[in-house]
Amino acid sequence: MKKIAILTSGGDAPGMNACIRACVRSAINSGLEVFGVERGYYGLVNNCITPMTTHSVCDIVQRGGTILKTARCLEFKFPETRKKAADNLKALGIEGLVVIGGDGSFTGARYLSDENGINVVGIPGTIDNDLAYTDYTLGFDTAVNTVLWAINNLRDTMTSHDRVSLIKVMGRRCGDIALYSGICGGAEYILVPEVPYDIQAIAEDIKKSKERGKTSNIIVLAEGAGNEQEIKTIVSVISGADVKVTTLGHIQRGGTPTMADRMLAARFGTRATELLLEGKTNRVIGIKNNKIVDLDITEALSQTKKIDKNLYDMASKLC
Repeated sequence: MKKIAILTSGGDAPGMNACIRACVRSAINSGLEVFGVERGYYGLVNNCITPMTTHSVCDIVQRGGTILKTARCLEFKFPETRKKAADNLKALGIEGLVVIGGDGSFTGARYLSDENGINVVGIPGTIDNDLAYTDYTLGFDTAVNTVLWAINNLRDTMTSHDRVSLIKVMGRRCGDIALYSGICGGAEYILVPEVPYDIQAIAEDIKKSKERGKTSNIIVLAEGAGNEQEIKTIVSVISGADVKVTTLGHIQRGGTPTMADRMLAARFGTRATELLLEGKTNRVIGIKNNKIVDLDITEALSQTKKIDKNLYDMASKLC
């Protein structure tokens, strides 16, 4: 193998740039030519492929987002579109492709390999931490720290005004951002889609705590775990508390990556290059018990993500 390409796909995540840098530099230092694909699979289909050098990735390790940009490409679900993308790579003599993204990005990578013979390696880049085969995904740690920053600031003002703060965070169908940030931010209640909860019972508990002299509370609500306005209404009516809703939104996707995400990016990117040099394809990289692992894409995507029940139970004891 002499040439590889790199793309970022799906939602951006802090650490993607650090991972691009690791892929480019480790590949070039191993004697490979490297190309960057702009705007994910859309760029692959439309031949937005340019050479990259070590200079291309100077001064990006600390930057959020992705210098290669990212975009949705709905037409990539069609075999003829995927063939066009593969033909663009082959015309440039590119044999290997590193895909940094989530489960949808990995599915596209698998098709490129199975249908068109492109050697692909996937790196889990998503703040949601919703891939079951790996303990952590790239960007998760930074996103949680962003939520922690928000919790700290909101607690100050909620305490000053004797209010309840309902903070909605991202995660799609996975409650990990809410769980980890809730525990570390000292939230009184953590609501995740994986575990049923009784909002009326929570409201009653807030009412009782108010009677005992506790006048402010933090509720962290994961995306997919309920409607924030409905929850606000129920808690307000039953507890009598003044509830303020804060939806953090896309602020969680940006910002300077943490040390943990930069280290993960370096380890993931270097291992991706090694796998391609070994001629391996249809692999995804992850981390288990602080060790870098790789496994078949199909096997990885077949695994079901579950909430860490021990952590969730621990959180309930810390309220």
